[in-house]
Amino acid sequence: MTQLPEVPPVGPEPTDVDLTGVRNFRDVGGLPTVDGGTLRYGRLYRSGHLAHATEADTAFLAGLGLHTIFDFRNAADHKLDGLDVELPGVRNVSIPLSDPADGAEFWRLVRDGNIQQLRSILADGKGTGRMIASYRSIIKDRTAEHSRVLHALAEDSVPALMHCAAGKDRAGLSIAVSLLAVGVEKEAIEADYLKSNDAHRRYKVRRSDTSPVGMSDEVMELLNPLFGARAEYLAAAFDTIDEIWGSPDRYLLEGLKISDETRAKLRERLVEGA
Repeated sequence: MTQLPEVPPVGPEPTDVDLTGVRNFRDVGGLPTVDGGTLRYGRLYRSGHLAHATEADTAFLAGLGLHTIFDFRNAADHKLDGLDVELPGVRNVSIPLSDPADGAEFWRLVRDGNIQQLRSILADGKGTGRMIASYRSIIKDRTAEHSRVLHALAEDSVPALMHCAAGKDRAGLSIAVSLLAVGVEKEAIEADYLKSNDAHRRYKVRRSDTSPVGMSDEVMELLNPLFGARAEYLAAAFDTIDEIWGSPDRYLLEGLKISDETRAKLRERLVEGA
C-alpha cells in the first residue's frame, strides 16, 4: 500500500510537507496582506521540479485538487532533470523564464569546472552579482510571462502550483509578483522566499566531480550564492520595479497590464474575506 507523506497539523491546509522526490514544496497560504487580509490556504503552492516525484509524492500532489501547474524551467532544465510527472486532470503550462542558451557555458562550468575555473566565474562577489543581475533581468524582461501567469490565476487556474528547478529563483519571483498583486506585505513575501534556504528544501548541487576535491568546502562556498536564497536578491527585484515603474501598482498596471478588475479577481481567488 502506498504511504502518503505525513501532513503536519498547521492551519486548515498543509503548509509544509516534506516530500521525498520534490524539494522546496509549500503552501503560501496564511501570509498577511497590507489591508489586514490573509492569503487563503490551498490556493497557491510552490516547489522545485516534479520530475523526480515518487509514487507517494504523486499521490499527495494529485490530492491537492490542482487546476494548473506552471513550470518556469527551460529546455536545458528539462534535459538535465526531466519532465514533470503527470497528474490526472491537471493542466501543465510551460512558461520558461530563462533562455537555455543564456549562460549555458557558465552553468557547464558550475557542473564540470575545476577550482580555478570556478574561482574565475564566482570569486570576489561574481556569483552574487550574477544572481542580482538575473533577478533584475527577470523583472525587467519577463513582463509578458508574468502578465500571462497573473491573468491565468485571475481567470481559472487556481489552485495552482508554481515551480522551476529549485523552486527558489524563477518560481520565487513569480510567487513574489503574484503576492504583490494581491497586497501581501513585502516582509512576508521575503520571509516566505527565504524558507528556500532550509536544509531540507535546498536544491542538491549537481557536480560531475563528486570527489572530496570536486565538492570541497571552497567549491561549496563559491557555489553558495547560486543555490541560496538571499534577501538582497529579492530586494534587487523590488528595486528594479521601483526604478523602472515607480511603484508596484504602476508595475502591475503598466508593466504587466493587470487592471484593477483583474487584481480584484485575484484577491477574490487568493485572499480570505476579499
